[in-house]
Amino acid sequence: MKLLKAGPSPFVRKVLVTLHETDQYDAVEQVQVTASPLTPDPNLIAANPVGKIPALIRDDGPTLYDSRVICRFLDHRAQTGLYPEIRQFDTLTLEATADGIMDAAVLIVYEERFRPADKVSMEWIEGQWAKVSRALDAVSTRWMSHLHGRIDIGHIGMACALSYLDFRHDARKWRTGRDALAEWHAGFAARPSMIATEPDT
Repeated sequence: MKLLKAGPSPFVRKVLVTLHETDQYDAVEQVQVTASPLTPDPNLIAANPVGKIPALIRDDGPTLYDSRVICRFLDHRAQTGLYPEIRQFDTLTLEATADGIMDAAVLIVYEERFRPADKVSMEWIEGQWAKVSRALDAVSTRWMSHLHGRIDIGHIGMACALSYLDFRHDARKWRTGRDALAEWHAGFAARPSMIATEPDT
């Protein structure tokens, strides 16, 4: 199998952490591509017509894309229980919350990176950060007991989302007023799977 990836994408990191946590890291070849929203890599478009990463090219089936699909496939392949049936919908909702944080955080980067400076909308950027902030508050008030339970895809997604905020939006100080979530993240970030997938740039 081949995993198409680009840069420090939190969605790619979620897949990489899942590969580590399910002992499948060495079963996948990692291929670097360009994932610009303006000029995506032809190889990426061939694998995923939407032109987004990650994409998992399989040897025995169609290419899978979207981190949620890929992680679900990898968990099923390894039978590691990252989508526990007993709390399946809670887990999926926490994963979706993490993905929402990632999506808004990435869109802020895109707004600043790909728009001409005179057309960057600070109002739009603040609107995206408001989504992040509301999601963090929801996790802090509703999901801490889940995060302190057995590891599942919700844990992996949230850890990758929070680490991406540190990486790209550290000046926003997401930890302020969210001590319990910050403490949880510090513990999860020390896992070997997180250390091994820290972005370089």
